[in-house]
Amino acid sequence: MQSQDILRLYEEGYRDFSGLPLAGADFSGQILVGVNFAGADLTGANLSRAFLTKANFTGANLSRANLMFAKLSDSCLMGATLTKANLRGAFGVRADFTRASVSGAQLAHVNLRSAKLVEANFSGANLTGSNLRAAQLTAASCSWANLSGVRLIGGAIAATSFTGVSFDQAFLNGLNFDGMDLSGVSFKAARLKGTSFREADLTAANFSEANLQNSDLQDAQMAGANLDYAHLHRAKLVRADLRRVDMTRVDWSDADLTGACLSEADSSDEMNHGSWWVMAR
Repeated sequence: MQSQDILRLYEEGYRDFSGLPLAGADFSGQILVGVNFAGADLTGANLSRAFLTKANFTGANLSRANLMFAKLSDSCLMGATLTKANLRGAFGVRADFTRASVSGAQLAHVNLRSAKLVEANFSGANLTGSNLRAAQLTAASCSWANLSGVRLIGGAIAATSFTGVSFDQAFLNGLNFDGMDLSGVSFKAARLKGTSFREADLTAANFSEANLQNSDLQDAQMAGANLDYAHLHRAKLVRADLRRVDMTRVDWSDADLTGACLSEADSSDEMNHGSWWVMAR
């Protein structure tokens, strides 16, 4: 069945095209609201700028498909394969990507606000500048993904893997990273006000120029972390491991460093002036 056949049947009122072989089909710019492509093979299909609101792609194969600027709000992509698909600029508010495979996909500037991304695989995906506000990322894999500039405020991230991720210039205020392995992760110039990193592994993490005001880093492992020009005003670093950290270019004003491990840290006289180091004891 060709794409023109699908479009003709859609105009006649048909909506169920589940399981069909539609590899390479061209639906660019078409209106297919409420269509059912569950289990369909849409490998390499062109769905760019298509209106796919409330569509069903459950278990569909969308590998290498073009979904640039597609309208996918309230659509279901549970268990779908979107490996190396292009969703740049797509609108997927409240879409369901539960257990979907989105590895290596292009998702720059995609809008997935309030989307369900539980147990989805975003390994190696590019989500630069994407909107993930209030998204459910629970138990998802984001290993080696590019999350620079992402907006994730209000998101659920419990049990999510962020190995090798870049959060440069991301908006992460108020998130809970407690106990996570974030060693080597880059948070350069990220917004992290009120964020919790209790007992997290932040070994060699990059927080240069990051805003960590009122953040909770209690018992965090931060050996070798980069805190150059970071803002830690009123941050809690009780019993944090700060070995091999250069502490001379950090705003520690009103920070609580009670019991922090500072051996091997660079704590030159610069940080003893004014309000720096005021809670350390």
